[in-house]
Amino acid sequence: MDARLNYFATPTAGKALKHFMSAGKALKESPLPAETQELVALRVSQINGCAVCIDMHTKEAAAAGETSVRLNLVAAWREATVFTDAERAALELAEEGTRVADAAGGVGDEVWANAAEHYDEEQLTALVVLVSFMNSVNRLNIITRQPAGNYQVGQFH
Repeated sequence: MDARLNYFATPTAGKALKHFMSAGKALKESPLPAETQELVALRVSQINGCAVCIDMHTKEAAAAGETSVRLNLVAAWREATVFTDAERAALELAEEGTRVADAAGGVGDEVWANAAEHYDEEQLTALVVLVSFMNSVNRLNIITRQPAGNYQVGQFH
């Protein structure tokens, strides 16, 4: 599969994506645990069907020490016993934040309250921005059919 656009070859994309990469770097430096960030990024990308981001985040998480069992179970996190209550709250918020069109009310109060039990305001802010960021990046990749499989750990950091 060939990409419809090469984002690194056009001045407009280069300027815009520079800011996207800066946002991603700021999120990496946030107080939201790195493990949680990778799990959330992976789950959002699974929901959206973004192969490039699934490739990237599974490789980044594995390189950071995440187990294959946990990575393989992200898609079925509700039934899996390998995630902490805090991770489960983050994954639930990520799902509702990604499926806003399916959930007429957006993120429900119960889901928000559950996340707020596990994360402080700074971490919640990072979580919300991460979910939004991943949805945006997923769409950039899906619309232009960016191929997956060749990502190298650290390639965009």
